[in-house]
Amino acid sequence: MYDPDQLRTFLAVAQSLSFTQAAERLGIRQPTVSQHVRKLETAVGRPLFVRDTRTVTLTADGEAMAGFARTILAAHEEAAGYFTGSELRGRLRFGVTDDLALTPLPKILRDFRQLYPRIDLELTVAQSPNLLRRVESGHLDLAYVKHGAGGGYDPNGRLVRRDPLVWAGISGTRIAPDGPVPLVTYQAPSLSRSLGVQSLEQAGRTCRITCIVRGVNGVLAAVRAGLGIAIFARSLMPADLVEPPPSAGLPELPSIDLVLITNPRAAKEPAEALTAAILGSNAPLKPDAALGDGIPAQERRGAGHGRRT
Repeated sequence: MYDPDQLRTFLAVAQSLSFTQAAERLGIRQPTVSQHVRKLETAVGRPLFVRDTRTVTLTADGEAMAGFARTILAAHEEAAGYFTGSELRGRLRFGVTDDLALTPLPKILRDFRQLYPRIDLELTVAQSPNLLRRVESGHLDLAYVKHGAGGGYDPNGRLVRRDPLVWAGISGTRIAPDGPVPLVTYQAPSLSRSLGVQSLEQAGRTCRITCIVRGVNGVLAAVRAGLGIAIFARSLMPADLVEPPPSAGLPELPSIDLVLITNPRAAKEPAEALTAAILGSNAPLKPDAALGDGIPAQERRGAGHGRRT
């Protein structure tokens, strides 16, 4: 049997690829992180990381263990929830960006509602800046948002994973290497829009905004219509879209952090329970080609209440 604390520490290192960041995220000392990883490697009898003074990377066995660890911890949380979850009650106002909502995340929420039927879950779907404002103003208890990589977010934030941004369009989209880049983007304020425009400017490229939309379905409709290219987190890019070839001359985009932000004034136990469910189920949230496993655009009731903004 593998120690759950060691598995949680291992996953924190696997997600951040940094022993220092894992220690900060877990609130423990770095030597403790190293000790947990060393003990887990001893238990499995194989190295899980290749590390030197500058970099940390997963071995093939480490990649396999990451999947096993998530499954083990999810089962652990499910067992704990079965015996204790029914006692948790109250209201939990949860916000999520629309592209994350249109992934297997709704299944995590369905499982959460089954484990904690007495928690009244309210869902708000919006862009990250709006969700952050709602957390700060006390209108949300927990938000799952995108943030520029490298920290700098709320001290109550928990890093779920880091994800590189990529350019995405339909196959055959033409982008002249010396012309303006046709860009489909969210209306401001938008993190991906800001990072994309900034990357183009730094590379000496200009862009032409061909379509401004409010949600991810609008982005997909415009891109699939051939109006231009858009920017996605790599793990969230639909399977029917492709990255433009190197001949397009597009600059490399930075990474973003997917972060859970907790309102410090929120009821602690419901927020921690959902945080644990999301962290314990941290498999890549890969949408299908049609993004059909998500939450429809209209208002939907969940666990008694819910709203979309």
